[in-house]
Amino acid sequence: MLNSCVMSTRRTHIVIPEPLVHEIDRAVGKRGRSAFLVQAAEKELRRLRQIKALEGAAGSWKDKDHPEFKTGVAEWVRELRKENERRLHKPARP
Repeated sequence: MLNSCVMSTRRTHIVIPEPLVHEIDRAVGKRGRSAFLVQAAEKELRRLRQIKALEGAAGSWKDKDHPEFKTGVAEWVRELRKENERRLHKPARP
């Protein structure tokens, strides 16, 4: 997240529907409007970057490269946990 307290800022003109402005003001107050909009923009930009990364990674997973998941990831996790439990409860060597 960007830290707008430390970064330089820039005044900009944006057009927002009046009912939305009133709703924002009711939620955070007029003095909190800019901070709220900055946080909302940062959150949306993170979401868009995440979507872009996911789209870029699409198709990179190949089932043939992961035979351990043939019976399903949930089953693989169960087996992994069982293996860890067996190791934890194994008697210690003298």
